[in-house]
Amino acid sequence: MSDTTIPPTTVNRLVAEALGTFLLVFGGVGAALFAANFPAGDEGNPLGIAFVGVSLAFGLTVVAGAYAWGPISGGHFNPAITLGLAAAGRFEWKNTIGYIIAQVIGGALGTTVIVLIGIFGTDNWLANAQDGGFASNGYGTGDFGSPGGFELGAAIIAEVLLTAIFVLIILGVTHSTRGTAALAPLAIGLTLTLIHLISIPIDNTSVNPARSIAAAIYGGPGPLSQLWVFIVFPIVGGLLAGVLHRALFEPKGTLPPVQAEARVP
Repeated sequence: MSDTTIPPTTVNRLVAEALGTFLLVFGGVGAALFAANFPAGDEGNPLGIAFVGVSLAFGLTVVAGAYAWGPISGGHFNPAITLGLAAAGRFEWKNTIGYIIAQVIGGALGTTVIVLIGIFGTDNWLANAQDGGFASNGYGTGDFGSPGGFELGAAIIAEVLLTAIFVLIILGVTHSTRGTAALAPLAIGLTLTLIHLISIPIDNTSVNPARSIAAAIYGGPGPLSQLWVFIVFPIVGGLLAGVLHRALFEPKGTLPPVQAEARVP
């Protein structure tokens, strides 16, 4: 009997969410820390992947995770997406807490593995990475602030708007009749890549509280003091997108959330 004929259990779904978020954080944050500026301190940066490479890393991890584990859990890998889907009527509110806990744990495991690898790095690699904020999100011109020096207002606008756009696109491409399931992970991953290309200079791009928490726990007091922004405002953007999608694009009498749950592919 094929395993696709057996409905996933709650444990299956939570493990899938943790694995997907682990992949997203390990791949994206790992690319930012290991490869964005390589060799470290080389002004010519002949091998580093820079902003474009990091943006692609985040997008590609979502594509891979959505294809691998989307059919099991829906492939959220992001508390803002989970809450946005619930607000749109695509996911049951009672299941949101479990998903968010699994996502935060998966993300924290991702940065923990980066730390374990960094312990064996040369030239105080781990200490330097933590001194630099560990690829955490930030605003302002301090040591752990915005890469481009953008202030709090810019970070708030970017996180609300870009998270809302992200969730709206997810809701569109995963729609049971209007979406194209086989291509949905590609659309979602490319959207996340675009979001990073826009906003890495603004605040190092969150749109995902689990990603922000995972980096900040190793980034030190500076990133932790600004973490609230990257928890609150991506969630605001996700909820706004869910409400807007439901009001604008879903006719009355749609299927109950458990039947209409977004799944990719």
